[in-house]
Amino acid sequence: MRDKLQALEDKFQELEGRISDPAVMADMSEWQKLTKAHSKMSAVVEKFREYKKTLQALDDASEMLKDKLDDEFREMVEAEYEEAKTKKVTLEQELRILLLPKDPNDDKNVIVEIRGGAGGDEAALFAGDLFRMYTRYAETQGWRVEMLDANAPDLGGFKEVVFSIEGDGAYSKLKYESGVHRVQRVPTTESSGRIHTSTVTVAVLPEAEEVDIEINPNDLRIDTYCASGAGGQHVNKTESAVRITHLPTGVVVQCQDEKSQLKNRDKAMRVLRAKILEMAEAEQAAELAGTRKSQVGTGDRSERIRTYNFPQGRVTDHRIGLTLHKLDFVLNGDLDEMISALVTAGQSDKLKDVE
Repeated sequence: MRDKLQALEDKFQELEGRISDPAVMADMSEWQKLTKAHSKMSAVVEKFREYKKTLQALDDASEMLKDKLDDEFREMVEAEYEEAKTKKVTLEQELRILLLPKDPNDDKNVIVEIRGGAGGDEAALFAGDLFRMYTRYAETQGWRVEMLDANAPDLGGFKEVVFSIEGDGAYSKLKYESGVHRVQRVPTTESSGRIHTSTVTVAVLPEAEEVDIEINPNDLRIDTYCASGAGGQHVNKTESAVRITHLPTGVVVQCQDEKSQLKNRDKAMRVLRAKILEMAEAEQAAELAGTRKSQVGTGDRSERIRTYNFPQGRVTDHRIGLTLHKLDFVLNGDLDEMISALVTAGQSDKLKDVE
């Protein structure tokens, strides 16, 4: 591992030299590419440098302990030695994680689909709660949210809602949210106070660029129709809504959020590319039959991943056995603790695969 890390540090230093070269700086495209590569390597290089300092401190303390020392000074050196030894183990684990193969989609923006499942109106209302939770979380991360499509019933919430989230590392943090989210609470329409259980399905898709997925225009059937829902006269008179069917796969997407048919078509194509990419990656993953499934879930939309229990004010993630007694905070976008635990579990699982 140390040889690999040293090679990375050497490459890092080489990039530093090239980035500051006036000839390279004159070529903005090349300079930006090198700067991005340098930035991606900085975390592991900084950690490796800290690791080397710790090894040096360990060696220094070890050498000093070979000498004759008075009791007080020996006790101090022994404490430094033990501290450095503990730090060495921690840094080695952190470096192993930093060297794990990166998910190529981690830096991508995401498209999120939330659909009400079992529970009718109550499921639609909870789908609205989850939409608010993710948009609030996105705000705390400095990410941008854009509505792509929505079907909102009269009672509130969403039968389904599709939106994009754009920002650094959006997929790396949100990819564990795919699956079935279960809610247990007393609906506002329940006069007897009986607790109902409803489900909502969440899908988080990395947004595909045109270079990621090539779609033949001849494989598309595009239909236009009048948008439904709020919107006044425009809704009834203008065929602005767009439905696109990808004939080879049967994938259907639609968008009616914009008044412009062209804008709706562009948004629908973004969702279609993401879905086709997801299908291609799922097929590729299925071929790797020997790989062990992740302990934090397969990302399958049919997998029940989390329960939100309102009477007890708790949220439980079933994949990692984590329960947080702060339901209100979580639904208000405080997802850091939950997501950090899922990321850590995912990294630990990858380490087992490597080891």
